[in-house]
Amino acid sequence: MPDPNKSLLDRLADFLTPQPTSPSERRQELIDTLREAQAEGLIDADALSMIEGVFQVGQLCARDILVPRAQIDWIDINLPLPAIIKSVIEAAHSRFPVFEGSRDNVIGILLAKDLLRHATEKDFQVRDWLRPAVFIPESKRLSVLLRDFKDNRNHLAVVVDEYSGIAGIITIEDVLEQIVGDIEDEHDIDEEADNLIALDNGDIRVKGITELEQFNEKLGTHFELDDIETVAGLVIQHLGRVPKIGELIEIDGIEFEVQRADPRQVHILLARQASKKSD
Repeated sequence: MPDPNKSLLDRLADFLTPQPTSPSERRQELIDTLREAQAEGLIDADALSMIEGVFQVGQLCARDILVPRAQIDWIDINLPLPAIIKSVIEAAHSRFPVFEGSRDNVIGILLAKDLLRHATEKDFQVRDWLRPAVFIPESKRLSVLLRDFKDNRNHLAVVVDEYSGIAGIITIEDVLEQIVGDIEDEHDIDEEADNLIALDNGDIRVKGITELEQFNEKLGTHFELDDIETVAGLVIQHLGRVPKIGELIEIDGIEFEVQRADPRQVHILLARQASKKSD
């Protein structure tokens, strides 16, 4: 912990001077010092949040924030063209992983703009417009992935598990959200009616801003706090802090799994009965 008898500037100077401490200890010392700087009004809360997000990106891997394969909007290359166009329009994403035969056999990435601009052309074939898929291991560091996205002008990567199966996908937006917070667009749940989505495995995908009243009605729970209105607020109050991605929190028989979060707030959770294990 920083020496409370030293000034803020002295502590920053100490951090920049080599010390016989581990990188993690020095990182925590810097964060503590920056938090004090924010408390003293030297930097604003948003700046502090982004700095903490940068540190978080340096510690997380692709497996920590990927979109699981069960939640991917896939395109089967063998579907008729009208069916593919219908799927693309309904999903309203900009990029889709395309598979042939098995979802573990991703043959490319389809850009919605390519499909919708050229689908009326004579002899149009979806296969001809596929972009190469980029495959990365679950263990790839987000800091390295972000640099690769930038250098290669790529916006989506397919994440592969240790058995060479498809674990999920990850976009440049997913990485940037760890730094700047939630970016509302194609992968986010926008309609209030979609605050709670039942998944095939029985889990409920929940927006953090879902009101407790709506959550209680859906799951038959009885969460009620005088000063808390949302599911994210419930989880944060229970922990006394903002949880990390992948963290499991059990509250009154309901297990919450944090899927998307930044240093400031929780965006997406999975909810299930505490006795039910994830697949």
